[in-house]
Amino acid sequence: MLEIEKYKSELQALKADIDLMGASIDPEAISDKVDELEHVAAEPGFWDDPERAQSILAKVKNLKSKLTTQQDMESRAEDLAVLIELSEAEDDQSVIDEIGHELASLREKFNEVKLSTLLTGKYDANNAILNFHAGAGGTEAMDWTGMLVRMYTRWGERHGFRVKILDWLDGEDAGVKSASLMIEGENAYGFLRSEKGIHRLVRISPFDSAGRRHTSFAAIEVMPELDDSIHIDINPVDLQVDTYRSSGSGGQKVNKTDSAVRITHVPTGIVVSCQTERSQVQNRATAMKMLEAKLFELKEREHKDTIDELKGVSLEIAWGSQIRSYVFCPYTLVKDHRTNYEEGTVNTVMDGSIDGFINAFLSAQANGTLVK
Repeated sequence: MLEIEKYKSELQALKADIDLMGASIDPEAISDKVDELEHVAAEPGFWDDPERAQSILAKVKNLKSKLTTQQDMESRAEDLAVLIELSEAEDDQSVIDEIGHELASLREKFNEVKLSTLLTGKYDANNAILNFHAGAGGTEAMDWTGMLVRMYTRWGERHGFRVKILDWLDGEDAGVKSASLMIEGENAYGFLRSEKGIHRLVRISPFDSAGRRHTSFAAIEVMPELDDSIHIDINPVDLQVDTYRSSGSGGQKVNKTDSAVRITHVPTGIVVSCQTERSQVQNRATAMKMLEAKLFELKEREHKDTIDELKGVSLEIAWGSQIRSYVFCPYTLVKDHRTNYEEGTVNTVMDGSIDGFINAFLSAQANGTLVK
């Protein structure tokens, strides 16, 4: 029964962490806030202001979700304790695997919830827009960019987020020259804002007949999708709007019609494009959302009061500016240079298992230990 004793000890430690988390979120205060907001929602004229109404209902949903998640973890811990107790009393070895599986599942859920408590940014709950750009390395870099698009798509799918392709430009021979994704779901931006920057690949290139090792780079921009409560004042005179035939690989990615839209914000030089919606009107609306998000992010970063003060900023996508390195040869290692967190299973990481890096970034940011 040594295994049961081990599981019992692990559960006690995990249960203590769950109870501590429950105390920190103050369930009574959350319940009072939910009652207060539901009272407001029941007032006459609540829907006279749809934006305010939707914002209040979203807050109620998030607060209730926080409570039910905590209660579910506590209930699962209690059920697991009972199962361990019964196994000990009846010397039943048949449930050991079930106990181990459920304990691992509960620990994974706790770590996920713990990670979400670090999301305290104003826009962390929003959807995320990811822009990918191939950098130094030619065909190899474009292939690398395609690998990163897949990695974040797999991460999103693993977490139950909706992943939507907004724009796609194939590489000349392989991979992706540039792409834009929308990751839709609660806290998508909060989790993915850690991924903004230059990503470096080291591997034996499949495009090099001599089998030499190559280093390639790709850049990722991460921005929150802005809700209707945030207004970005954009002068239509500053916009250059072009329509063109979609240039992607067709199928589910793009529509092969003249409905694609590219918008250039002339004062900053920012360019956005969308080619995956069904009509030119829809593509333009989505592209405008992308432009608003970029201008807002730039405005926040540069602490400017108006868009007129902004200038486009470009970062060289090459050596010396990377946030993370992915090494396939001569050894396998993925290392984040801001937190020094690393994992040796590079193929698992490329399949979307990046939670360790996200957790390390958010923890280091909260503790003030990020490497600049």
